[in-house]
Parts: sequence; structure tokens; C-alpha cells
Amino acid sequence: MIEQLVDKGATTAEEIHRSVAETPVSVLEEVGLLGKETSAEVKRLQDTSMGALYDLIRDVNHKVSKLATELLEQRVLDRRDDEGAEDVSDDS
Repeated sequence: MIEQLVDKGATTAEEIHRSVAETPVSVLEEVGLLGKETSAEVKRLQDTSMGALYDLIRDVNHKVSKLATELLEQRVLDRRDDEGAEDVSDDS
């Protein structure tokens, strides 16, 4: 559940980030300070770099979630083993 929330938050942040980054480039193009080809290239570079950044965030989130799940599962197994050892020692 936490992994999904972080992923959704990253997607929302990415959408906002892309919109904010695109605005000044579009304005510079509209007022003639940036050519259409240059503007398109800047937007492409922004899109590529932001995509890589947010993909990395999602990848780290997935790996942290997987690690947390494994650690929790191991803790449950360790606890069961400890409880089983106590039961055996109580019977002696």
C-alpha cells in the first residue's frame, strides 16, 4: 500500500514538474526568444531527464518496498521459530 502511495505521489509530482518546466520554454518560444526547433529540443531534453529521474524514484521505491517485505516476512518467520523453541523447552 505504501509503495502504491509513493508511486502515485511520484507520478503526481512528475506531472506538476513537467508542466512547470514547460511553461517558461513555451513563453520564450511565443515571444520569439526561442525558435521552435530549439524549444522542441529543450522540451525533449527536459522530458528525457525528468522521465529518468522519476523512473529512478519509482525503481528505488519498488526496491525499498521489496526489501521491507522480505525483512518483515523474515521477522515473522524468526518469531515463529522463537515461539516454537520456547514450546519445546517448556515441554522438557
